[in-house]
Amino acid sequence: MKTQHTEIEQKMQKTLDALARELASLRAGRANPAVLDKLYVEYYGAQTPINQIASISTPDARTLLISPWDKSSLKAIERAIQASDIGINPSNDGDSIRLVFPPLTEERRKELVKKVRQIAEESKVALRSIRRDAIEKYKALKKKSEITEDDLRVIEKDIQELTDRFVKEVDSISAKKEKELMEI
Repeated sequence: MKTQHTEIEQKMQKTLDALARELASLRAGRANPAVLDKLYVEYYGAQTPINQIASISTPDARTLLISPWDKSSLKAIERAIQASDIGINPSNDGDSIRLVFPPLTEERRKELVKKVRQIAEESKVALRSIRRDAIEKYKALKKKSEITEDDLRVIEKDIQELTDRFVKEVDSISAKKEKELMEI
């Protein structure tokens, strides 16, 4: 039974990790290299993540500096940024690309907070889905008489406690991101 619980816990942890990655990629007024994580550049015929063909640094709180190792990829990186939903115009100086993040307006902050809540809710739905699938597996075992009614009750309680713990963690992570967005 314990190995099943660790499997469930691992699936729930993956959901939390995905939430953290998703929230990190939200542009929060500060320069954060994670906003580029979803961007791919056409590089020698292959779709390649920007961080694999360039170094990305933050010279100050509002600027990202992208320095490609191969200068011929500068235009492709610039096009990828312009085509993305980042909403920032890249400035190309021939050696590197600068992204200057403007301060967020109050309206944009509220939009981002809504987006954070939506992403958090999707994570909670995923956690509940994992719980439902796990409980259905155990109910099938009970039906085959491989576990008793009492075992099933204990297992359901354990899985619910595990789910509650992860839902609380989702709330904590999203509240932290909301606070960060409203403070900038």
